[in-house]
Amino acid sequence: MAVPNQPRARAQITPAGLMFLAITSVGWGFNWPVTKYLLSELPPLSLRGTTGVIGAGLLALLAILSGQSLRVPREWWPRLAIAAFFNVTCWMVLMGLALLWLPASEAALIAYTMPIWASMMAWPVLGERPNLLRVISLAMAFAGLSAIMGGNGFAASMSKLPGIIMALGGAVGFAVGTILAKKLPLHLPPLTAAAWQIGIGCLPVAIVGLFVETTDIAAVSNLGWWLVVYSTVIQFCVAYVSWFAALARLPASVAAIGTMAVPVIGVVASAITLHEPLGTGQIAALLFTLAGVALATRS
Repeated sequence: MAVPNQPRARAQITPAGLMFLAITSVGWGFNWPVTKYLLSELPPLSLRGTTGVIGAGLLALLAILSGQSLRVPREWWPRLAIAAFFNVTCWMVLMGLALLWLPASEAALIAYTMPIWASMMAWPVLGERPNLLRVISLAMAFAGLSAIMGGNGFAASMSKLPGIIMALGGAVGFAVGTILAKKLPLHLPPLTAAAWQIGIGCLPVAIVGLFVETTDIAAVSNLGWWLVVYSTVIQFCVAYVSWFAALARLPASVAAIGTMAVPVIGVVASAITLHEPLGTGQIAALLFTLAGVALATRS
């Protein structure tokens, strides 16, 4: 899932901050198997776009209730549109399509290589020269991807290739959005920035889905409707609000490292709820990917 502009973190670690971070990780982690299940009943663009638009509306309401203005200065609209495209549109479309070819656990692992790509892009764009730890983290990320591709044999890996490419595209797109956010920052309240980015990013996805996909609402099961509510309310509202609350109570580095629990929860939850494989290949991919992201964050 995309992370909007972050408020300044305090230096000390508080129990409340850790609690909010845990809520965020659980909310985003469980959303991977939730989305995978929903794709068996709803088409990807309509699902991702519609839930995002509704979630953006709820976030806008939360912003108003908390006293944050939704006004955006005219000169910031181009930056906002670019941020929405890379952080939301690319993520929603490519990750949603990737789940058509990949198990939720593998898509989550690939998605959370995004801090590594961001650290590598920071050199040419922001002048942050990569150190040895960043190079090692990149190598470990590729090792994790190799474990995913080779875990079930060459034929199975080739059948997953479109999903792997799309998941990588979503991760790299979000990394581009992260770098551009540092280069061209948006000075907006956090809920306002999140509401506008998610709304602008998801609206075209929902519109395209309306015209190119066929959605059979009557075919959605009772469980499916409950999961739609989860994806809309928990992913876009509860988890985001908890994320902002965690950032206000924890050092930024602690919060960033804490989000590494998201793919772990996604992998385990997918294995339990969707009966996805959790064999040697998946465990190796999990370890290599998380170690690579940890090194990138440390560096």
